[in-house]
Amino acid sequence: MSKEENRGQWGSRSGFILAAIGSAIGLGNIWRFPYVAASNGGGAFLIPYLVALFTAGIPLLILEFAMGHKIRSSAPGVFAKLNKKYEAIGWFQTLIAFFITTYYVVIIAWSFSYLFFAFTGAWGTDPKAFLFGEYLKLGDAPSTLGNLGASLGGLNLKVALPLLLVWGVNYSVLRMGVKNGLEKANKIFMPLLIMALFVIVIRGVTLPGAMDGLDYFFSPDFSKLTDPQVWLAAYGQIFFSLSICFAIMYAYASYLPKKSDIVNNAFMTGLGNCSFSLISGIGVFSILGFMAHTQGVSVAEVSTAGVGLAFIVFPEAINQLPGMNGLIGGIFFVTLIFAGLSSSMSIMEAVVAAISDKFKLTRVQALNRFALTSGILSLLVATNGGLYVLDIVDYATNQYGIVIAGILELVILGWFFNLESVRTYVNELSDFRVGKWWIWAIKGTSVLLVIILALKIKGEIAAPYEGYSWTALGVYGLGVMLIITAGSFILAKRKGSQEFEDKIYNEPMNNELELDLDLD
Repeated sequence: MSKEENRGQWGSRSGFILAAIGSAIGLGNIWRFPYVAASNGGGAFLIPYLVALFTAGIPLLILEFAMGHKIRSSAPGVFAKLNKKYEAIGWFQTLIAFFITTYYVVIIAWSFSYLFFAFTGAWGTDPKAFLFGEYLKLGDAPSTLGNLGASLGGLNLKVALPLLLVWGVNYSVLRMGVKNGLEKANKIFMPLLIMALFVIVIRGVTLPGAMDGLDYFFSPDFSKLTDPQVWLAAYGQIFFSLSICFAIMYAYASYLPKKSDIVNNAFMTGLGNCSFSLISGIGVFSILGFMAHTQGVSVAEVSTAGVGLAFIVFPEAINQLPGMNGLIGGIFFVTLIFAGLSSSMSIMEAVVAAISDKFKLTRVQALNRFALTSGILSLLVATNGGLYVLDIVDYATNQYGIVIAGILELVILGWFFNLESVRTYVNELSDFRVGKWWIWAIKGTSVLLVIILALKIKGEIAAPYEGYSWTALGVYGLGVMLIITAGSFILAKRKGSQEFEDKIYNEPMNNELELDLDLD
């Protein structure tokens, strides 16, 4: 068996596209995008959103697809190939993926529980009290070093048991490999996800008050376009929703056949993800419009995002649906499950590929080590106070970790290396050729991310995230970021297998096209 066959390869272009779109489509498309759009100009938000897609999202996908495809390695190998001292950046991205996995699987576990609750009506007439009280058994938020452990409480079996199911599904798929596992799973999950979403949309738009919700979602407020924060929100949404800058797309692209259309693959992935977001918005806000109509309040009063939308507001809306509400509720949580699984599998694959590539482990050996470590850590989030850990770690990794990783990636590739050679490489492989604009889009996005990071830090100093104590933010937020940083340098310093060393440091890139990555 050749090295390429042993490493894995997509069986078809459609399999890769479905997996890449599946990675990009996650819980945020359903519970974050509609709220961000509605609160930032409604229909007018689509203008900066699409501008962000074409000037940042797709250019970044092209870049990561190109580098992963050319070097045929996961993120640490890609950066090490550029320069040995940059390998730590690849591990920084990989460890971000590792920590995201530890809490993301828990949210999918909640969705499995709520799929059952939708048919039993277990959340009763007060879904908020049910979620925080009976289901999560949430205690007081951590405030001092002394009560950090006490705030976690004991293991919550109502969460831990479905969590084992989530790990079982992910492990089984990843163990079967790229073609027989990831590709086949996404060929099943993605069509089912789309069908479930369309059921929600069709039911939603036929409800009384639905048009009020859609009016709130789509009515354009063009005055918002002069607000820089709206543009930053659009770029932030694109950046966080495409699975870029935390190792996934490097790994996925490294499994592509040598003759693959990089540019068209990137466009299909970006447009597919954004189309799903828009359709999700129609489904979400039509049901929110119905909910506002039945309560006699404005849509803005019932509009929210995140955990609150999925596990509080939607159960409240499901309670009020006329006829077959359990079925519609079940279908909604099926969409969360499929969106979550398709994303979680890709996040895990980024870590498994990195471990396997460097240390010459079979993917099963790498998967076992990863699943055991991440699985144990995920049990911390399945405790009675796990929501606090989830919330803070999610904020630290997504709002800071990925932004920092993106800045490092784009500064190195955009400003220190010859991007023209990358453009030449993708144009030789692709039907649609990208022009010089692509290089400037990469450079400009790096500047934009610096601005986003600076504004976040400024806002954090003025008001700590969600009112958490500095102790909790320091331990679960800053602490995780310090572990990621230290771990990335430690893993980069560790000697890899001889095969990895030869491929990354000694083997010239002598494929059909030569990629000049010398310093300018």
